[in-house]
Order: sequence, then structure tokens, then C-alpha cells
Amino acid sequence: MNYNNLPNLDETVTRALDFFIKNKPPRLNLKTFSLPLVVGSGNAYNTAQIIFSGQPAIIGNESNFKKILSGYKKLIKNKIIDRAIIISASGEKDSVWEVNSAKKSGLKTTLLTCQAESTAAKLADQVIVYKKLPEPYTYNVSTYLGIILSANHEEARGIREYISKLKLAKDLKKYTSYSFILPDEFSAVAPMLEIKRNELFGPYVSLRAFSFGEARHAKFVNNSDKELVISFGENKYFGKSENRWEIKIPKNAGSSFIMALSYYLVGKIQSIKPAYFKKNIATFCKNGPKAYGSNKPFSIIVE
Repeated sequence: MNYNNLPNLDETVTRALDFFIKNKPPRLNLKTFSLPLVVGSGNAYNTAQIIFSGQPAIIGNESNFKKILSGYKKLIKNKIIDRAIIISASGEKDSVWEVNSAKKSGLKTTLLTCQAESTAAKLADQVIVYKKLPEPYTYNVSTYLGIILSANHEEARGIREYISKLKLAKDLKKYTSYSFILPDEFSAVAPMLEIKRNELFGPYVSLRAFSFGEARHAKFVNNSDKELVISFGENKYFGKSENRWEIKIPKNAGSSFIMALSYYLVGKIQSIKPAYFKKNIATFCKNGPKAYGSNKPFSIIVE
């Protein structure tokens, strides 16, 4: 495959929004879940943090889920906690043992996934299936954006219209470092941007992300002419004053909006830098680590 044919992240975002305008995700009513145990790996974990930010939930990942099940054993036995929610786009890998472990602990299980015929889907008590688009390996835009849209009930059309009218900073290309400052209520999106930094740029481009509250804790003691600080809202303190790009966002902006907009901007940065990801992803898929329990390499495009 010619790496030049792979889309950048911003193109993938706009395609996903166009897709969800035509194919609305199922409406997810989280209020029906009372104090659930929620588990996900990587950005599935961050997705859990985002969608359950407004209500009580115990959120874990593949590393601590067994410990959480053990630690809350009494509450599970007394039915104060009666459900586990497993978030997994593929419905494979860790989600399989997570569903099994939750069921053995006496919990009902709900799987949020993009694969109706996956192993975990065949095991879970309830399965909510989301449509997604084929995307480059690791991008996972439509997979998790669909789940977040379904949980917070935002409209993809409004996000798409906002992005189409956004004017980019004219000097975007001159910087070697970029920092995102997000409103505090969307702090769970920041780790998703850190993941994109590792996937798309590795050691070649600096990309940081903080909530306004996090940024106050000495994240900008050292400032550089080569760093652009992109804030969603007014920025009085962070980065050199001439290197601040303040983006005014709508008052009703939710997590889907913040995720889509920030991913879109990361994609724009990707488009003006050397094609680090595109040049190296095929080699990584061929020679890098395989999925747990499999010798099959990952596909460059995930269907």
C-alpha cells in the first residue's frame, strides 16, 4: 500500500462526522446504570472516563480490573453493584476475559462494541453495537466518537458545521511544539491527545494536552518561541502571549465536540509535518507486537 493514500487524522474526523450525520449512533441512557464497574483499555478507558464523568461509576482498565472485582466483592454480593460495562471496539483481546471475570463475580455484563459477532459479544448478557468506518490502525476515531455521541446525545451535524468554518492559525507550520488547553470539564480528553502524540509523532514532534486546572500546576514554567498553545477558551497565563491561539467554542459544546475538534487540529498538525506515521505504520504492523493470543499482524486499515 502506498502510504500517501492513508488519510490524516483530520480527514478521518470529518469522514466520521459525515458518517454519523447519516448513521446516528444508538441512544445510550447511562442513567439506567447505577454505580456500574466500567472497564476498557487504552482509549476505551478514556472513553469510559468521558461518558461517566457526570455520574457515579467505578472505572478500571485491563491492569486493575481483577483487583477492582476483588475489592468491591461485598458490594457486588449485596447487589449494590450489579453490572459491569465493558468497552471494546473489537470485542476481542482483554474484553473476553473481562466479560468472563465479571460474570464469575456475579455481575450482569453490558458490552459496548463495534463487532456484533466478536467473542466478547457472544459472552456478554447485553451487547450494544456501534457502526464505524474503516480507518488506519490506531486512529479509532469513529469507534469511540460513536460511543461518546450516543452517551451525551450531541449532534454530529453541528460539530461538522463548526469545524468546516474554523480558520486555522496562519503560522501553524512554524512551530515544533504544540500544547492543548481544554476546559476542566473535558479533562478526560487530554489523555486521548497524548496517545495520538505517541502514535502519530513519537519523538519527532512535541504535543501536550492539559485541562486549564492541570496547566496551572507548573506545566508552563519553561516557554519557547517554537511552542503554540491552543486553548479552547481564553488563555491568560500559558505559553508566550504571542504564541497563544484562543479558540472560542460554543457554550453547549460537549465531549464529542471537544474530542472531534482536538483530533481535527492534531490532524492538521500531522498534515504539515513529515509523514512519520504513514511511513512507519506498515513496518510496525508487520514486525511489531501482535494481538494477545494471535500471531497474525495487525492490518494497516482496520475494517
